[in-house]
Amino acid sequence: MTDVRPAVSVDGPVESKVLHTLFHSEQGGHEQVVLCQDRESGLKAVIAIHSTALGPALGGTRFHAYASEKDPEEAAVLDALNLARGMSYKNALAGLEHGGGKAVIIGDPEQLKSEALLEAYGRFVASLGGRYVTACDVGTYVQDMDVVARTCRWVTGRSPENGGAGDSSVLTAFGVYQGMRASAKHLWGEPTLRGRKVGIAGVGKVGHHLVEHLLDDGAEVVITDVRSEAVERVRAAHPEVTAVPDTDALIRTEGLDVYAPCALGGALNDETVPVLTAKVVCGAANNQLAHPGVEKDLSDRGILYAPDYVVNSGGVIQVAEELHGFDFARAKAKAEKIYDTTLSIFERAVTDGVPPAVAADRIAEQRMADARRADRGDKSGKADRADAADRS
Repeated sequence: MTDVRPAVSVDGPVESKVLHTLFHSEQGGHEQVVLCQDRESGLKAVIAIHSTALGPALGGTRFHAYASEKDPEEAAVLDALNLARGMSYKNALAGLEHGGGKAVIIGDPEQLKSEALLEAYGRFVASLGGRYVTACDVGTYVQDMDVVARTCRWVTGRSPENGGAGDSSVLTAFGVYQGMRASAKHLWGEPTLRGRKVGIAGVGKVGHHLVEHLLDDGAEVVITDVRSEAVERVRAAHPEVTAVPDTDALIRTEGLDVYAPCALGGALNDETVPVLTAKVVCGAANNQLAHPGVEKDLSDRGILYAPDYVVNSGGVIQVAEELHGFDFARAKAKAEKIYDTTLSIFERAVTDGVPPAVAADRIAEQRMADARRADRGDKSGKADRADAADRS
């Protein structure tokens, strides 16, 4: 295993973009960023810790190639920074005693993933001494976390056979559904999707569970996915579900009430927002807003946006519970509170005259600021007591 080093000596365009984001942008403010490399296994990874104000940083490990990007390594670091920051806000609003972090393993998991690579990655996570707790994300699964746990104790999302809670996508989907119920209550007066048309982009780990919640509630469901086998699996189980060719067709679907982005981020951008027919956006994908200002564009069009990091927090609630002796019923009860949290954000948005994304940020930032003040006060009190002891 090679040394773990802060990402402060990166050359070329990575330096100008990544370091600007880290040190000078409102999207920065991270406590620690670590670059990891193990030549023998082929591991290249970045671990970003945004905040530990509320407790150890908690967030998943993404395994992705960024093949469409001009500079995959640069894209991976920026993705880790954005995702880690999002986890701080997500964990704060979920009421967890955890800060935010995220890791990205760079490469195609179909070609690069191996037990040796995952074990090497686990050693890097372990080297942080518990400041970062990892779990599954895009490209990693329960069985992968079982392997990472061989070399690291700070791992959640493991299989039940290995002391874990299993697939966190179950409660992620449940939480998104609660967010949709809150959106329906706020906009239409009833906490149900019965008779509403809901479009889901991405019916993989989370999306296919969400389909079932919506059908049980009486919704009409339209789906799309870049993988035809994912669509076919849902259609085989639920022939009443309609499929469309791509996301562009989905967001333009006539009569769409709710749009649920459940794949990768950036789904809400300057091209998609103007043509979106839905009245509500509520989905599982992280970082749905492509850039600052999109939340205002949605609001100006009268589209209610349920902040992604609020409604998709069911998964992190599940894996956080694993650290304290997992009980599914207890975790589900906490995830059900996403309904109340989402409603309170909509109410705060109306009171403050801001988009819901801004209201959510304000609530999360207040909780983190309160925690930092309490921590400083506790440290100051300990110092005063120590001084008094020295004088006595």
